[in-house]
Amino acid sequence: MDFNVKKLASDAGVFFNRAVQFTEEKLGAAEKTELDAHLENLIARGDSTKNWTEKIFRQTEILLQPNPSARIEEFFYEKLDKKLPMRTTNGELLGQYMLDAAKDFGPGTPYGSTLIIVGDYQRRLGGAEREFLQTSAINFLTPLRNFLEGDWRTISKERRLLENRRLDLDVCKARLKKAKLAEAKAAAAPDFQETRPRNYVLSASASALWSEEVDKAEHELRVAQTEFDRQAEVTRLLLEGISSTHVNHLRCLHEFVEAQAVFYAQCHKHMQDLQRELKSANGESVPNAFAMSPSTSAVAAGPSGLSGGPQPGASPPARPPSSPPALERSTLKIEEVQPPATGTRKAKVLYDYDAHDTSELSLMADELITVYTVPGMDPDWLMGERGNKKGKVPVTYLELLS
Repeated sequence: MDFNVKKLASDAGVFFNRAVQFTEEKLGAAEKTELDAHLENLIARGDSTKNWTEKIFRQTEILLQPNPSARIEEFFYEKLDKKLPMRTTNGELLGQYMLDAAKDFGPGTPYGSTLIIVGDYQRRLGGAEREFLQTSAINFLTPLRNFLEGDWRTISKERRLLENRRLDLDVCKARLKKAKLAEAKAAAAPDFQETRPRNYVLSASASALWSEEVDKAEHELRVAQTEFDRQAEVTRLLLEGISSTHVNHLRCLHEFVEAQAVFYAQCHKHMQDLQRELKSANGESVPNAFAMSPSTSAVAAGPSGLSGGPQPGASPPARPPSSPPALERSTLKIEEVQPPATGTRKAKVLYDYDAHDTSELSLMADELITVYTVPGMDPDWLMGERGNKKGKVPVTYLELLS
């Protein structure tokens, strides 16, 4: 192999000079050429853009694909420039499991028929999630990745080159300063020949030699200054392009939010359709289920969204309407109601409650009672039992326990 020894030696010398200059600057032993304020601001803005884009990109990847192994697999497929096989979403997999279970249990059974309904909607939710992931990856993640792996790499390369040009410029400045100092000493040396001729005798040729060194150093300085100014302009133009990057990322952000809105709207619609289908199914398929009304959920969660009872000084909620619906008046007889074999729950009483008639059960705050649902009863009421006493109790006065 043919090596250019002279070029290698020259490159090694340049690298050594830069390393010395950089070290002396860090130690405060050498002057450093400062960039203009505008370029410094652009560099700071570029670094901030890169850092936050990287964080947003990584966290969006985690949001779209929480499984780190799957992310690594996608990374390798991308680097190998191969198409990633179609991956089943968790919702689709859950839906398929439910459909397979329904076949095993019997699609004609209440549980099996319900599994078929829920499994079908889980697969629809999984399909909506797949579309959201694909849209977000194309419209949001890809532009961010292109910036980090394309534009920013170019900017980083030019910034490193600018730093090298700055170090070369400072080396030339230091060399010129030393040459001028030596030339001044050489010019002043004859004044001392009378007193110390052996140590300070310098010929005219030596003084001329230092003048040549000064001229050479000034020429090198002009060349270094020109290269530094040109590289600073190139870097400035690239960094000013960050504004266009922000505009592009703003558009991508709008598309990402739009994809999220479509996805969540689809999920909401699927869940509403699923609830309607389950409600229209035979009620006996879900015996003793606690169909909690919105008011029940609010009381169970508490004012701050956590279970923990009423806040100090809070007044009890309004009593539900005392007149039962027609179905309850015609079918419900308290003395004939029997608790189900399964489906009972414990409840903590939040407020004192006085029964208005014999069909209701009086309550005391902080006591525990057993509650369960009865077919045909108003959803704002539950059947409660305490010892050998039982009666209707308003759900807004209770906190259902797990």
